[in-house]
Amino acid sequence: MSELVTGEAVALELRPAKLPSRGLAVLLDLVAAVTVYILVTLGLVAATASLDEAAQTAVSIATFVLVLAGGPILVETLTHGRSLGKLACGLRVVRDDGGPIRFRHALVRGLLGVIEILMTFGVVACVASLVSARGRRLGDVFAGTLVVRERVPAGQGGLVPPPPPWLAGRFSGLDLSAVPDALWLAVRQYLTRMRQLDPQVGGSMAERLASDVAGRTGAPVPPGVPPAMYLAAVLQERQAREAQRTFGSGGVPAAPAPTGAGGPVPPPVGAPAAVPPAVPPVAPPASTEVPRPTGAGGGAGASAERPSTGFVPPA
Repeated sequence: MSELVTGEAVALELRPAKLPSRGLAVLLDLVAAVTVYILVTLGLVAATASLDEAAQTAVSIATFVLVLAGGPILVETLTHGRSLGKLACGLRVVRDDGGPIRFRHALVRGLLGVIEILMTFGVVACVASLVSARGRRLGDVFAGTLVVRERVPAGQGGLVPPPPPWLAGRFSGLDLSAVPDALWLAVRQYLTRMRQLDPQVGGSMAERLASDVAGRTGAPVPPGVPPAMYLAAVLQERQAREAQRTFGSGGVPAAPAPTGAGGPVPPPVGAPAAVPPAVPPVAPPASTEVPRPTGAGGGAGASAERPSTGFVPPA
């Protein structure tokens, strides 16, 4: 494992790629690059047959630089660190903070790769990877990047754990439309790998993710609810809504609703006393309150009798 620190000062554990897998990925990339280089060279030889020897030499040098040096740089930039060989071996190039690489990272890696891989037949890259604690070659050191294993072997990953029964349907009134897809992906990845993280690291990540989700939904995390359980319940609510939109109300059933508008959700056995009043019952839609007023002051009295839920009704 390699402990990396993200821009939010949260420690992550990534798996640096070993030298054999990196060597195989580089070999596959070289085979693809050389194949393209040969095909392009044959085409240029036929197209530049009428030029003099100096022009043909200049074209050959330009072709070598553009295909064998510029090709990997372009591919890693467009794919954010996934080349053909790395994709086949389940590897990816990331920044030191765990984020996706940009053009400048790919440029430094590609230019130094010409020296330590092509010109020295990979000897310099192998020695640097063996000496480095995280298996980085010189291009990775100067670019501030790291090659990691993107695939988790079977049995090491896990499914998203379901929330406890007493939280099912408790967040059905949340407005989840403002939560971006990147945040949902981060929540899902954390829930599937939280058992593999250090308890202190996992706890800090859960608090940060729960705070981000609560800030997007406009409702705070209920007191007495652990952040990991809160994230699992909110993610289940989102999945239930997506299933209902996809299959309709008669397809996949949504998460069970609370016990009713007039009573709180019953607490679990042994739960702290602060849990039941943490989230007030979801108020009925505004349309159900229209027929109830009996006079000019009836509407104000009916709304005053119901406590505010603190949640934004779903769009």
